[in-house]
Amino acid sequence: MTLELLVEAKEKLADGVVALTLRAPGGEPLPPWEPGAHVDLVLPGFVRQYSLCGDPSDASAYRVAVLREADGRGGSAYVHDALSPGDRVSVEGPRNHFPLVDAERYLFIAGGIGITPILPMLDRAGTDWHLVYGGRTRGSMAFTEELARHGDRVTFRPQDEHGLLDLPALLAAAGPGTAVYCCGPEPLLAAVEALGPEDLHVERFTALPDDGERTAFEVELAGSGRVLPVPADRSILEVVEAAGVQVLSSCREGTCGTCETGVLGGEPDHRDSVLTADERLENEVMMLCVSRACSPRLVLDL
Repeated sequence: MTLELLVEAKEKLADGVVALTLRAPGGEPLPPWEPGAHVDLVLPGFVRQYSLCGDPSDASAYRVAVLREADGRGGSAYVHDALSPGDRVSVEGPRNHFPLVDAERYLFIAGGIGITPILPMLDRAGTDWHLVYGGRTRGSMAFTEELARHGDRVTFRPQDEHGLLDLPALLAAAGPGTAVYCCGPEPLLAAVEALGPEDLHVERFTALPDDGERTAFEVELAGSGRVLPVPADRSILEVVEAAGVQVLSSCREGTCGTCETGVLGGEPDHRDSVLTADERLENEVMMLCVSRACSPRLVLDL
């Protein structure tokens, strides 16, 4: 779903971080969403994903926070430098690949702008939860005033004051029955994953390295019966687009889930950063932008 929304407000939250409040021009209610969801901002020449960090019960507005990426590809710079209150922007979604599961207790670990999908989870997580929030400096950490209302359930750990997060100690203290949610820079996510908590949920903003072998295979489009060869140097998404098939896509890095497509036959080689381990074993869907095939042919729900 594509929405044309109005930038109602733009505010600085922290060093290098701004928040946008988006509303329908006519005041119509916006599609519902749950904590962990994100939307795509369709910008001139860019499509970028940002987690919704407002109140899920407020259907009148969406709120996103955007970190200026010094080494980015231009999307965050456009938001910071060009978007202003009163502008209109196309928004796709919302979609959710980072939902809050039911658990006895929760440990949330956020690094930098990784606080955004976690923020709305806190009011839905019951009474037994703890958030550890790290960043380069205290001034670079968004939402600190908003989070302070939760008292000692939130621990702030700016790196210049406390060093790196003591992840082994945090996870050891979590105990059984704890769902661990982590979002932030790749080194943080990799470190948490290496420690192997049982019930771990992560969301990535950048793609995992793709070191897998790339071989040729075929895809069959179930709707038409067409069979398309996918060479080693092209993605499934590129091949189906070149054949004139319209597929929604955005990041083209396997991080947003926009190009998720049903698999009706064959065995996918999942290379995305979206699907859970269980979803990969089910082989019911795949991300066409990065994933490939373990079998000679895939049958896609296209």
